[in-house]
Amino acid sequence: MLVLRELFGGDRRTHQLLAALPGISTKTLTQRLRELEAQGLIERRIYAEIPPRVEYSLTAKGRQLQPVMAALHQVGSQWLAQDPCMCPLNSD
Repeated sequence: MLVLRELFGGDRRTHQLLAALPGISTKTLTQRLRELEAQGLIERRIYAEIPPRVEYSLTAKGRQLQPVMAALHQVGSQWLAQDPCMCPLNSD
């Protein structure tokens, strides 16, 4: 979700994603990017330069998730503003 969130802002290079996602390793980020690409949510563009430049962007399928994630963000923000509620997962 965090990788997609970053790509909603536009194309990103690997080092930009690493900087935006503190604590993620290069290996983990690479795995996540490959998974998202295999699912058709992002695309990778390689530019024939020295050194090679790689950029990631959302596909049309990936952009379809933006309103869903925006709605989740809105609901989460509303819930955080409310008084704590009883949660069946917290068995204190």
